[in-house]
Amino acid sequence: MRWHRPGISYLCALKPYFLCKPFTITKCTNRSSSITVMAMKSIGESDVGILSYISSLPGFRGILKQRYSDFIVNEVDTDGNVVHLTSLDAPPEIVSESKPMKVHGTSESYASEIELFRSLAGASDAEILEAFLKQISSGVDDSISPIVFAPDTDKSHRTAVHNFFKKFNFLVTDTVDGPDSSSKCVRVRVDSGLQNNRGRVSKKRKERGDKPFDSRGSDNWPEHVGKFLRFHLYKENKDTQEALGLIGKMLGIQTRSFGFAGTKDKRAITTQRVTVFKQHASRLAALNDRLIGIKLGNFSYIQEGLLLGQLLGNRFTITLRGVVADSEDTIKASAEALGRHGFINYFGLQRFGSGSVPTHLVGASLLRGEWKGAVNMILDPREGETNVIAEARNYYKESNDIDGTLKQLPRYLVAERAILQCLKKCPGNYLQALKAIPRTLRMMYVHSYQSYLWNHAASMRVQKYGIDKVVVGDLVYCKENHTATAAVQKSEENVDEDCGDANTYDSCHLEEICTLDLPTERNKLVKAVTAEDVQSGNFTIDDVVLPLPGSRVIYPTNDIAEVYHDLAAKDSINLTETIHNVKEFSITNMTGSYRSVFQRPKDYEWELISYVDRNLPLAESDLDNLLKSQSVEITKEEKMHDKSKDEDSLDSIEQSGSCKKSNKLQANENENGEAAQDPQMALKLSFNLPTSSYATMAIRELLKTSTSVAFHKALNE
Repeated sequence: MRWHRPGISYLCALKPYFLCKPFTITKCTNRSSSITVMAMKSIGESDVGILSYISSLPGFRGILKQRYSDFIVNEVDTDGNVVHLTSLDAPPEIVSESKPMKVHGTSESYASEIELFRSLAGASDAEILEAFLKQISSGVDDSISPIVFAPDTDKSHRTAVHNFFKKFNFLVTDTVDGPDSSSKCVRVRVDSGLQNNRGRVSKKRKERGDKPFDSRGSDNWPEHVGKFLRFHLYKENKDTQEALGLIGKMLGIQTRSFGFAGTKDKRAITTQRVTVFKQHASRLAALNDRLIGIKLGNFSYIQEGLLLGQLLGNRFTITLRGVVADSEDTIKASAEALGRHGFINYFGLQRFGSGSVPTHLVGASLLRGEWKGAVNMILDPREGETNVIAEARNYYKESNDIDGTLKQLPRYLVAERAILQCLKKCPGNYLQALKAIPRTLRMMYVHSYQSYLWNHAASMRVQKYGIDKVVVGDLVYCKENHTATAAVQKSEENVDEDCGDANTYDSCHLEEICTLDLPTERNKLVKAVTAEDVQSGNFTIDDVVLPLPGSRVIYPTNDIAEVYHDLAAKDSINLTETIHNVKEFSITNMTGSYRSVFQRPKDYEWELISYVDRNLPLAESDLDNLLKSQSVEITKEEKMHDKSKDEDSLDSIEQSGSCKKSNKLQANENENGEAAQDPQMALKLSFNLPTSSYATMAIRELLKTSTSVAFHKALNE
């Protein structure tokens, strides 16, 4: 079936899908009541204000992410270009204008030093050092890679190793993370200062200004070449930090050397831009043969590294499997309606965490100044976690043994570990413990409470006033020629939504929250709609926004404003005053922002597919397309030698490259000639969304079912 692009001829008056029950929430005034509220295995959509739909069309059954290849994400850069992996080749090697490295004295024998090191570090590490010194003595240029010794948990021993290398004036050492949470490794590299005849120039971190990248070993870089290597990172079933950590370890550099615009989902196939400081493309391209589930390509050198938020959004290709509806027409009508009318721009469940302790409840405690209660929510045992984490939480609750708990807690539980390490140094100082959490992570709690209020307000706006027109009191972005008094819009924080694994949202793999303003979003004016505006037709439903609470936003002048204040009051929170003096946890110290109530997918396409084998991918990834194009090129070369052989080969490539053709063949029989299972239906959608929108909320509008991980896992059983 061909891709469908929705037209503009179909338009009907739509009403909210259902009216929700009155808003209720249990007041959390102390720790025990908070735990009562959280006595659930995981939060549901209604718990965070996701209550309404745009369309009154019936939903249908469909499984989201049955396979990770059913969720493909391609970043959209700031110029509006969709990022694809189209080449794995490195560009021609840059030519350094500086003289080749000459290290004096490296031709001499280091037999006695190697024997001393053997007694200090063991035979294996001594052999690594011996090979390293021989490579340096051979006169090889600055392409010599660092060496990393075996993991070492003994800090005093690592210090002895560092001291040993002080006799080598052409080498420098540092410490890098080992393969597990309790170990570190000593790394040795050639001192880059000698390459420019300046002697040892290694600086302490404070002297380097704590740069956001690992600059050691990169002084000899040609001035005419950009300092940053930009490449496209293609990954399968891995989150961004995991992939970059692996690449960094292979290159012998720290993860902070990399820059990226946003994190991407783990259970997915994703392609995004990444920059790395002063690395040769050939080194990264050489990793492709060793990396599993990761490919690097489209290399180029640029002057500036990527920063969080430097993207317009993402292009999603989502395949819903096991689709069941009362008729095919129901599916088609819903797919067309999504393209025409869009969806309510809710903050999805990922925003609130996947555990039994929703992040917005922690945020509410912070806004109330309940520091100990917030710490307990983060540390206490909770439902639905792995045995390792559950045992560690229970151990701490029963014993208060911080050291023992830290040994058990996985390193990716950043918030928990930061709190415990601070409490070890400052017992009972719960506020300081909360501030020990990395800022991006700790602010996520307060931001999720803002999102909780916004979701409820959006639901009430749709239920009370519908989705067809602007009403008096709505907030809208001003038109360019509008001169009425209005509030200045501070750009909503750029968050790469729907691109963080919901199962690990409580850990360090989070959507990054960034205050980078894109040029098109700066200084937008927001005003309340008047009766004259409604009568003139200056604004449409797409212009309607709602505020994320803060000190510099205005609220609707109709009764939607009451939703914010009533819900906050039930949580003992005042949106205009604060009861404590900790600014970062104060709603009045946050500027706030605005968010569109409705979102239409851009460049929207959909396709119905019949399939039999659930293990076969139904959408082609960048790597599939790249390998196919390479195969076609090879086939064209072979055609010059053997035309008939080429025809057979090309036919084979075309058949293997078309998911639809292979599915149709399998619908009749499998490779053994036996009767296959009955074919199933899948719906494939492709569309662009801005960074602040959730693809799962578009899927929710289509299916009229929950988007929770647990719900779709149950469908898949």
